[in-house]
Amino acid sequence: MAKSKSFIKFLGTAGARFVMIEQLRSSGGIWLQHNQTKCLIDPGPGSLLRCLMSRPRLDPRTLDAVILTHKHLDHCGDVNVMIEAMSDGLRRTARIYAPSDCFGEHGVVYTYLYPHLERHDLQVGASYTLKDLRFEAVTLNRHAQATFGLKVYMGDTVIGLTADTAYYKELEQIFDKSDILICNTVFYEPQAQYDHLSFYEAVDMVKRMNVHKVIFTHFGRVMLKHSKEALRYLKKEKLTDKITLADDGMVVRI
Repeated sequence: MAKSKSFIKFLGTAGARFVMIEQLRSSGGIWLQHNQTKCLIDPGPGSLLRCLMSRPRLDPRTLDAVILTHKHLDHCGDVNVMIEAMSDGLRRTARIYAPSDCFGEHGVVYTYLYPHLERHDLQVGASYTLKDLRFEAVTLNRHAQATFGLKVYMGDTVIGLTADTAYYKELEQIFDKSDILICNTVFYEPQAQYDHLSFYEAVDMVKRMNVHKVIFTHFGRVMLKHSKEALRYLKKEKLTDKITLADDGMVVRI
């Protein structure tokens, strides 16, 4: 990764519980690095191992922050071990940005870590500065838990992250003109009873948007089963230059 100081690495592309449980895809989250600023978004189960297995190795002790979009297990399973690593074994303060329900009696962050935390509760419309990286909590999604969509600014590059959500029209306006849009597409076809985007919903949404590059990730089991059909559809619609289906370990250089 010496070629670029700014990159996105997908430590996992698993979406929903069965892909996570069976580890059909890793659930390690997304590592962002801009110059010397490093943060990890949604460290699900196996995130620590995926960092240490990366080549070159990603050292979680060098992280500047962890960001949780919400507290479902596939997004936060390794958050506590990442906090311990980031704090260098509780010898310094670790920084976390997360919805307020990730803390407290029914939260997912262990209380013994609180004295070593710099805690930031995500709020819609709020902007956060992390050294030379900036991000905004741009929307509260339609999901079973409080879930935030994010925009991350890496220099002049705008990265949108839908996080988990059912489709709603405002998504198109919120993430329009992103340079890179990372879109969680759990299902292959729409499933109205669940608060997740499907492949076809996401494709239709992207067609109406002005975005440069789109990366679909966070796949459910049926979506993985139909990945070849999905690629054929993108080819038929002449969208293969615009939309990419992420793989575990994929790196996007900024």
